Amino acid sequence: MLSSMASVTAASLPVHGHVVRYDEAGASSGGPVVVLVHGIASRAFQWRQVMETLGETCHVIAPDLLGHGESAKPRGDYSLGAHACGIRDLLAALGHDRVTLVGHSLGGGIAMQFAYQFPERVERLVLVDSGGLGSEVSAWLRAATLPGSEFVLPLMTSSWVRRAGGGLGSLLKKAHVPVSPGIAECMVGFASLADRSTRSAFIHTCRSVLDVGGQRVDARDRLYLAADLPLLVVWGAKDAIIPISHGRDLVASVPGTRLEVFDQSGHFPHLSEPLRLAKLLASFVLETPAAALDPSTLTERLRAPLSA
Repeated sequence: MLSSMASVTAASLPVHGHVVRYDEAGASSGGPVVVLVHGIASRAFQWRQVMETLGETCHVIAPDLLGHGESAKPRGDYSLGAHACGIRDLLAALGHDRVTLVGHSLGGGIAMQFAYQFPERVERLVLVDSGGLGSEVSAWLRAATLPGSEFVLPLMTSSWVRRAGGGLGSLLKKAHVPVSPGIAECMVGFASLADRSTRSAFIHTCRSVLDVGGQRVDARDRLYLAADLPLLVVWGAKDAIIPISHGRDLVASVPGTRLEVFDQSGHFPHLSEPLRLAKLLASFVLETPAAALDPSTLTERLRAPLSA
């Protein structure tokens, strides 16, 4: 007998004059609020299959970050801090003060930044193939930070290139060559860069966290401030964008952290193994007591080395 699945609905809300589009599931369940944050050149739609299962027990919200998907793409700040503030303001507008944050790739960096800036609002933290935990990252993302990338990307995403890519996809399908969900979604993200405003937001986002040497924003030196925050780390064993060693090193350095390796997944476990991830998130949220951090906790931990 098939289990019931929560329906996922799309909505939008103006925040500071900019439309933010988000998906929502399980709003009537009354369960804990879980926020799913996607990565760069991605969209909330990636979480749909996870939300259908997770929404059975939790109230799940997945926004399109500004500059991504169907949310507004203003000329402005696309740093981790700005994204964290944007999520806080969306949640406040929706009436949610405390949440479990789940961040994938760039979304993991945003989730950690959110927990750093607003510790009193975070009950649990989940990092999925997260950025912000080491310098290594794929060469393609590093290349987006190079001078002149804003002139090269329009050529790479021109209509004839996209048609050629679509033709290749059709040939692979006819030849019964499987294309992984992660690769398929990467192609969607790449195609979205044909839009000028999306492309500009992508470049500004890349340059806020990356340079030619790799990731230049590293959260590891501040994670001790959230020592009491329940932390789950999920990584695809086949990740070719951010190495799994980042997750293993984090777990080794932060006591009490749990690591779940998805052996059949690359950089997108929520696409390749959505049911497994949804069940893992549901059990983590329902079985792990929520943290109760506040600004005084941050102050005490910052002052501790000074008084030692």
